[in-house]
Amino acid sequence: MRNENPTVYSTEWDQVCPKCKKPLPTCACRVHVQRKGDGVVRIQRESKGRNGKTVTVLSGILEKNETLRDLLSDLKRICGSGGTLKDGVIEIQGDHREKLLEELKKRGYKTKIAGG
Repeated sequence: MRNENPTVYSTEWDQVCPKCKKPLPTCACRVHVQRKGDGVVRIQRESKGRNGKTVTVLSGILEKNETLRDLLSDLKRICGSGGTLKDGVIEIQGDHREKLLEELKKRGYKTKIAGG
């Protein structure tokens, strides 16, 4: 039995869900929550595009969004500052690289400080 209207090639969407074969923005099964990376959490300080304000950025955490939100909440509490989660990247206001490095190592993550 043939699949009705199978998509052979489309430039409309970049990625397709492996389970339901629909474009990721319209996917209903949400199986595709795998993040790209090598499993090393990179901690870096950024201030570009933020009007001179410093932000500590944590990238490469291979967890689901629910776990990332819980981790973000804990890290904000430890640092005593605000933060946000954007596209799987945690941003904490201020320069807290050393404090976050120690905390993530305690939790069993492979970590390293990236950038200058």
